[in-house]
Amino acid sequence: MKYVVVTGGVVSGLGKGVTASSIGAVLKACGLRVTTIKIDPYLNTDAGTMSPFEHGEVYVLDDGGEVDLDLGNYERFLDIKLTRDHNITTGKVYQAVIDKERRGDYLGKTVQVVPHITDEIQDWIERVAIKPVDGKEGPPDVCVIELGGTIGDIESMPFIEALGQFSYRVGPGNFCLVHVSLVPVLNVVGEQKTKPTQHSVRGLRGLGLAPDILACRSTEPLEEHVTTKLSQFCNVPISSIVNLHDVTNIWHIPLLLRV
Repeated sequence: MKYVVVTGGVVSGLGKGVTASSIGAVLKACGLRVTTIKIDPYLNTDAGTMSPFEHGEVYVLDDGGEVDLDLGNYERFLDIKLTRDHNITTGKVYQAVIDKERRGDYLGKTVQVVPHITDEIQDWIERVAIKPVDGKEGPPDVCVIELGGTIGDIESMPFIEALGQFSYRVGPGNFCLVHVSLVPVLNVVGEQKTKPTQHSVRGLRGLGLAPDILACRSTEPLEEHVTTKLSQFCNVPISSIVNLHDVTNIWHIPLLLRV
Protein backbone atom coordinates (compact mmCIF):
# COMPACT_ATOMS: atom_id res chain seq x y z
CA MET A 1 0.00 0.00 0.00
CA LYS A 2 1.25 3.45 -0.96
CA TYR A 3 0.19 6.60 0.89
CA VAL A 4 0.01 10.16 -0.47
CA VAL A 5 -0.55 12.82 2.19
CA VAL A 6 -1.76 16.29 1.22
CA THR A 7 -1.15 19.17 3.65
CA GLY A 8 -1.73 22.91 3.33
CA GLY A 9 0.14 26.01 4.41
CA VAL A 10 -0.08 29.82 4.66
CA VAL A 11 -3.89 30.11 4.52
CA SER A 12 -6.94 27.88 4.57
CA GLY A 13 -9.21 27.38 1.57
CA LEU A 14 -6.38 26.74 -0.89
CA GLY A 15 -8.16 23.83 -2.53
CA LYS A 16 -6.48 20.88 -0.82
CA GLY A 17 -9.60 18.79 -1.40
CA VAL A 18 -9.61 19.37 -5.15
CA THR A 19 -5.85 18.84 -5.23
CA ALA A 20 -6.16 15.50 -3.39
CA SER A 21 -9.02 14.46 -5.69
CA SER A 22 -7.00 15.42 -8.76
CA ILE A 23 -3.96 13.46 -7.55
CA GLY A 24 -6.24 10.46 -7.14
CA ALA A 25 -7.67 10.98 -10.64
CA VAL A 26 -4.16 11.02 -12.15
CA LEU A 27 -3.19 7.85 -10.26
CA LYS A 28 -6.40 6.17 -11.36
CA ALA A 29 -5.67 7.12 -14.97
CA CYS A 30 -2.35 5.26 -14.53
CA GLY A 31 -4.29 2.09 -13.78
CA LEU A 32 -4.06 2.16 -9.98
CA ARG A 33 -6.93 1.58 -7.56
CA VAL A 34 -7.28 4.62 -5.30
CA THR A 35 -8.98 5.28 -1.98
CA THR A 36 -9.06 8.45 0.10
CA ILE A 37 -9.20 9.56 3.74
CA LYS A 38 -10.04 13.04 5.02
CA ILE A 39 -8.69 14.16 8.41
CA ASP A 40 -10.58 17.00 10.10
CA PRO A 41 -8.85 18.22 13.28
CA TYR A 42 -11.98 19.44 15.06
CA LEU A 43 -13.47 17.97 18.24
CA ASN A 44 -16.88 17.38 16.67
CA THR A 45 -17.56 13.68 16.08
CA ASP A 46 -18.77 14.51 12.57
CA ALA A 47 -20.02 17.44 10.50
CA GLY A 48 -23.70 16.59 11.06
CA THR A 49 -24.33 19.17 13.80
CA MET A 50 -22.14 21.93 12.36
CA SER A 51 -23.55 25.06 10.79
CA PRO A 52 -23.06 25.21 7.00
CA PHE A 53 -21.92 28.82 7.49
CA GLU A 54 -19.15 27.46 9.72
CA HIS A 55 -17.80 24.64 7.60
CA GLY A 56 -19.69 24.47 4.33
CA GLU A 57 -22.45 22.07 3.34
CA VAL A 58 -22.58 18.63 4.93
CA TYR A 59 -22.11 15.72 2.52
CA VAL A 60 -24.10 12.55 3.24
CA LEU A 61 -22.54 9.22 2.31
CA ASP A 62 -24.30 5.99 1.28
CA ASP A 63 -23.99 4.60 4.82
CA GLY A 64 -25.62 7.71 6.28
CA GLY A 65 -22.38 9.29 7.47
CA GLU A 66 -22.49 13.09 7.62
CA VAL A 67 -19.05 14.26 6.57
CA ASP A 68 -16.99 17.09 5.15
CA LEU A 69 -17.89 18.13 1.61
CA ASP A 70 -14.39 17.19 0.39
CA LEU A 71 -15.49 13.56 0.47
CA GLY A 72 -18.07 14.49 -2.17
CA ASN A 73 -15.21 15.69 -4.38
CA TYR A 74 -13.39 12.40 -3.85
CA GLU A 75 -16.44 10.35 -4.82
CA ARG A 76 -17.12 12.38 -7.96
CA PHE A 77 -13.53 12.62 -9.17
CA LEU A 78 -12.69 8.96 -8.53
CA ASP A 79 -16.09 7.25 -8.94
CA ILE A 80 -15.84 5.53 -5.54
CA LYS A 81 -18.15 4.97 -2.56
CA LEU A 82 -16.71 5.99 0.80
CA THR A 83 -17.89 5.28 4.36
CA ARG A 84 -18.06 7.39 7.50
CA ASP A 85 -14.79 5.80 8.64
CA HIS A 86 -13.02 7.54 5.74
CA ASN A 87 -13.53 10.82 7.61
CA ILE A 88 -11.28 10.96 10.70
CA THR A 89 -11.98 13.69 13.23
CA THR A 90 -10.30 14.54 16.53
CA GLY A 91 -13.63 13.81 18.23
CA LYS A 92 -13.78 10.26 16.81
CA VAL A 93 -10.17 9.52 17.76
CA TYR A 94 -10.49 10.79 21.33
CA GLN A 95 -13.81 8.98 21.74
CA ALA A 96 -12.23 5.69 20.60
CA VAL A 97 -9.25 6.11 22.95
CA ILE A 98 -11.44 7.04 25.93
CA ASP A 99 -13.71 4.03 25.28
CA LYS A 100 -10.63 1.76 25.26
CA GLU A 101 -9.43 3.32 28.52
CA ARG A 102 -12.80 2.70 30.16
CA ARG A 103 -12.73 -0.95 29.05
CA GLY A 104 -9.25 -1.33 30.51
CA ASP A 105 -7.57 -2.02 27.17
CA TYR A 106 -4.51 0.00 28.21
CA LEU A 107 -3.96 -2.18 31.31
CA GLY A 108 -3.71 0.71 33.76
CA LYS A 109 -1.18 2.75 31.80
CA THR A 110 -1.25 6.55 31.75
CA VAL A 111 -3.16 7.43 28.56
CA GLN A 112 -1.38 10.20 26.64
CA VAL A 113 -1.49 11.96 23.29
CA VAL A 114 1.77 10.20 22.44
CA PRO A 115 1.65 7.24 22.00
CA HIS A 116 -2.04 6.41 22.51
CA ILE A 117 -3.76 9.10 20.41
CA THR A 118 -1.09 8.97 17.68
CA ASP A 119 -1.20 5.16 17.55
CA GLU A 120 -5.00 5.24 17.27
CA ILE A 121 -4.71 7.62 14.30
CA GLN A 122 -2.16 5.38 12.57
CA ASP A 123 -4.17 2.22 13.21
CA TRP A 124 -7.32 3.93 11.91
CA ILE A 125 -5.57 4.94 8.69
CA GLU A 126 -4.20 1.43 8.10
CA ARG A 127 -7.56 -0.18 8.87
CA VAL A 128 -9.61 2.06 6.58
CA ALA A 129 -7.06 2.28 3.74
CA ILE A 130 -7.45 -1.41 2.84
CA LYS A 131 -11.24 -1.20 2.43
CA PRO A 132 -12.26 -1.59 -1.24
CA VAL A 133 -14.26 1.45 -2.39
CA ASP A 134 -14.57 0.87 -6.13
CA GLY A 135 -16.81 -2.20 -6.12
CA LYS A 136 -13.92 -4.61 -6.71
CA GLU A 137 -12.43 -7.16 -4.36
CA GLY A 138 -9.10 -6.70 -2.62
CA PRO A 139 -7.41 -3.64 -1.13
CA PRO A 140 -6.66 -0.49 -3.18
CA ASP A 141 -3.13 0.31 -4.36
CA VAL A 142 -2.90 3.91 -3.14
CA CYS A 143 -4.51 5.86 -0.31
CA VAL A 144 -4.66 9.66 -0.64
CA ILE A 145 -4.92 11.33 2.77
CA GLU A 146 -5.89 14.98 3.15
CA LEU A 147 -5.02 16.74 6.39
CA GLY A 148 -7.50 19.54 6.96
CA GLY A 149 -6.51 22.92 8.35
CA THR A 150 -3.19 24.71 8.01
CA ILE A 151 0.28 23.68 9.13
CA GLY A 152 0.96 25.26 12.51
CA ASP A 153 -2.61 24.97 13.85
CA ILE A 154 -2.60 23.72 17.43
CA GLU A 155 -5.45 21.27 16.80
CA SER A 156 -3.50 19.58 13.99
CA MET A 157 -0.44 18.72 16.10
CA PRO A 158 -1.45 15.15 17.11
CA PHE A 159 -2.11 14.33 13.44
CA ILE A 160 1.19 15.85 12.29
CA GLU A 161 3.03 13.77 14.89
CA ALA A 162 1.06 10.65 13.91
CA LEU A 163 1.81 11.14 10.20
CA GLY A 164 5.51 11.61 10.98
CA GLN A 165 5.51 8.30 12.85
CA PHE A 166 3.41 6.71 10.13
CA SER A 167 5.94 7.64 7.44
CA TYR A 168 8.54 5.75 9.47
CA ARG A 169 6.17 2.82 10.00
CA VAL A 170 5.40 2.27 6.30
CA GLY A 171 8.84 3.31 5.01
CA PRO A 172 9.90 6.26 2.82
CA GLY A 173 9.25 4.29 -0.37
CA ASN A 174 5.56 3.99 0.50
CA PHE A 175 4.94 7.55 1.73
CA CYS A 176 4.75 10.76 -0.30
CA LEU A 177 3.97 14.19 1.15
CA VAL A 178 2.42 16.86 -1.07
CA HIS A 179 2.40 20.32 0.49
CA VAL A 180 -0.05 22.84 -1.00
CA SER A 181 1.03 26.43 -0.41
CA LEU A 182 0.15 29.93 -1.58
CA VAL A 183 2.33 32.13 -3.77
CA PRO A 184 0.56 35.51 -3.54
CA VAL A 185 0.93 38.61 -5.68
CA LEU A 186 0.86 42.02 -4.00
CA ASN A 187 -1.00 44.45 -6.22
CA VAL A 188 1.32 47.32 -5.40
CA VAL A 189 4.50 45.37 -6.11
CA GLY A 190 3.07 43.20 -8.89
CA GLU A 191 5.39 40.23 -8.34
CA GLN A 192 4.93 36.72 -7.03
CA LYS A 193 6.19 36.41 -3.45
CA THR A 194 7.79 33.16 -2.23
CA LYS A 195 8.41 34.07 1.41
CA PRO A 196 5.07 32.71 2.76
CA THR A 197 5.76 29.33 1.16
CA GLN A 198 9.34 29.32 2.45
CA HIS A 199 8.13 29.86 6.01
CA SER A 200 5.38 27.27 5.58
CA VAL A 201 7.83 24.59 4.43
CA ARG A 202 10.24 25.54 7.21
CA GLY A 203 7.44 25.11 9.75
CA LEU A 204 6.50 21.76 8.25
CA ARG A 205 10.10 20.53 8.50
CA GLY A 206 10.25 21.76 12.09
CA LEU A 207 7.33 19.44 12.88
CA GLY A 208 9.15 16.43 11.46
CA LEU A 209 7.73 16.25 7.93
CA ALA A 210 9.50 17.15 4.70
CA PRO A 211 7.57 17.75 1.47
CA ASP A 212 8.34 15.48 -1.48
CA ILE A 213 6.20 17.57 -3.83
CA LEU A 214 5.39 21.28 -3.54
CA ALA A 215 2.07 22.29 -5.08
CA CYS A 216 1.99 26.08 -5.45
CA ARG A 217 -1.35 27.86 -5.67
CA SER A 218 -1.33 31.16 -7.54
CA THR A 219 -3.60 33.34 -9.63
CA GLU A 220 -1.30 33.15 -12.68
CA PRO A 221 1.29 30.55 -13.80
CA LEU A 222 4.53 30.73 -11.82
CA GLU A 223 7.42 32.57 -13.41
CA GLU A 224 10.56 30.50 -14.00
CA HIS A 225 12.74 32.43 -11.56
CA VAL A 226 10.09 32.02 -8.86
CA THR A 227 10.16 28.22 -9.27
CA THR A 228 13.96 28.27 -9.09
CA LYS A 229 13.87 30.34 -5.92
CA LEU A 230 11.32 28.02 -4.30
CA SER A 231 13.48 25.02 -5.14
CA GLN A 232 16.56 26.66 -3.65
CA PHE A 233 15.01 27.82 -0.38
CA CYS A 234 12.60 24.93 0.20
CA ASN A 235 15.05 22.14 -0.72
CA VAL A 236 12.63 20.64 -3.24
CA PRO A 237 13.79 19.73 -6.78
CA ILE A 238 12.38 21.90 -9.57
CA SER A 239 10.89 18.75 -11.11
CA SER A 240 8.89 18.25 -7.89
CA ILE A 241 7.33 21.73 -7.87
CA VAL A 242 3.86 21.83 -9.42
CA ASN A 243 2.01 25.03 -10.23
CA LEU A 244 -1.74 24.91 -9.57
CA HIS A 245 -2.82 28.29 -10.88
CA ASP A 246 -6.43 29.43 -11.09
CA VAL A 247 -8.46 27.76 -13.85
CA THR A 248 -11.97 28.25 -15.15
CA ASN A 249 -12.98 24.64 -14.43
CA ILE A 250 -11.77 22.37 -11.60
CA TRP A 251 -11.66 19.43 -14.01
CA HIS A 252 -8.57 21.08 -15.53
CA ILE A 253 -6.58 20.54 -12.32
CA PRO A 254 -5.66 16.89 -13.10
CA LEU A 255 -4.21 18.15 -16.39
CA LEU A 256 -1.92 20.53 -14.48
CA LEU A 257 -0.76 17.63 -12.30
CA ARG A 258 -0.19 15.33 -15.25
CA VAL A 259 3.17 16.90 -16.04
